[in-house]
Amino acid sequence: MRFDQPVSVQWIADFIGAKLVGNNTQMCEGINEIHKVTTGDISFVDFEKYYDKCLNSAATVIIINKEVECPEGKTLLVTTEPFTAYVKIVTRFRPFEPAFKMISDSAVIGAGTHLQPNVFVGNHVQIGKNCLIHPNVTIYDHCIIGDNVIIHSGTVIGADAFYFKRRKERTVQYDKMESCGRVIIENDVEIGAGCTIDKGVSGDTIIGAGTKFDNHIHVGHGAVIGKNCLFAAQVGIGGKAIIEDEVILWGQVGVSKDLVIGKGAVVNAQSGVPASLDAGQSYFGSPAIPAKEKMKELFWVKQIPEIWQKIKKLEKQ
Repeated sequence: MRFDQPVSVQWIADFIGAKLVGNNTQMCEGINEIHKVTTGDISFVDFEKYYDKCLNSAATVIIINKEVECPEGKTLLVTTEPFTAYVKIVTRFRPFEPAFKMISDSAVIGAGTHLQPNVFVGNHVQIGKNCLIHPNVTIYDHCIIGDNVIIHSGTVIGADAFYFKRRKERTVQYDKMESCGRVIIENDVEIGAGCTIDKGVSGDTIIGAGTKFDNHIHVGHGAVIGKNCLFAAQVGIGGKAIIEDEVILWGQVGVSKDLVIGKGAVVNAQSGVPASLDAGQSYFGSPAIPAKEKMKELFWVKQIPEIWQKIKKLEKQ
C-alpha cells in the first residue's frame, strides 16, 4: 500500500512506540510485506531466521523485535511486537470505511459498463469501459477492474486475506493481519459465478488480461495470475503464488502458496501443486509431476496384483 503522501520515520516511530535506529530523516512512502517491498516501504520481521532476508530487502524501514546492526541507509524501528505495530499502521492509513449505498459515490465506472441488480461496488473502486457485472457480485473497496470484463453472479472481489498470527498463550489464539492491498483485474477477463478473489495483505492480487475463470474458483491474497490463463471449476490458488501467462489449470487443481507455475504449463484435473512447476509441460497427480511420468507410474501400480500373484506361485514351487 502506498501512502497518500510520504510520512517521516520519526512520526512512525512515535506512533508505534518504537526505538529508532539508523537513519532518522527517512520519509516512508508505503507499507508492504517482504515479498512486495520497494524502496521507501516499511516492512516488518519478528523471526530471527527471516532477519537477513528482510534486512537485505528493498525495504527502507524495518520494524523488528531485536536491535541488530542496521544496514547502511536503512532505518530500524525496534519494538517487542512488530506484527501489532504493522497492523496499527495499516489501520491508521487504510481505515475501514462504512458503506451506505450499493454503489459508492467515490466509485468510478466507465462508459458502457452495466451493473445488474444487487451489485455492490465499494469505496474508491474503479471499473473500466464496457464491463458486465451480473447480480449479487460484491466488489470491495479500492479494487480496480479494467475494460471489457465480465463478472458472473455471486462472485466476491477483494475480501480480506486469510492471514493470522498465532498466539498460543491466549484464549483467542489468532491475531488478524489487517489487509490494505487491492485486487486488480486487467482488460478482457471473465470471472465465473461464485468465485472469490482475495485482496493482497499489503500489495495487489492481479488477474492478467484475457484470463478466463470458470465457476467456484478461489484466488488467495497477493497471487499474481498471468495473461490468457484458463482455470476450470473449483481451482484453488494459495496466497502469493505466481501463475505465469497461458497456464491452464483443469478442475479441482489445488495450488499451494509461494510458488511459480511457468508459462504455458497445463495441470490436469484434481492435481495438487505443492512446489514450483516448469514452463511448457503437462502435469498430473498429487504431488503433480510430468503427466507422462505419472501415467507410467499408474500403469505399473495396476500391475502390482498380477506381479504379486506370480510371486506367490513361484514361492509354492
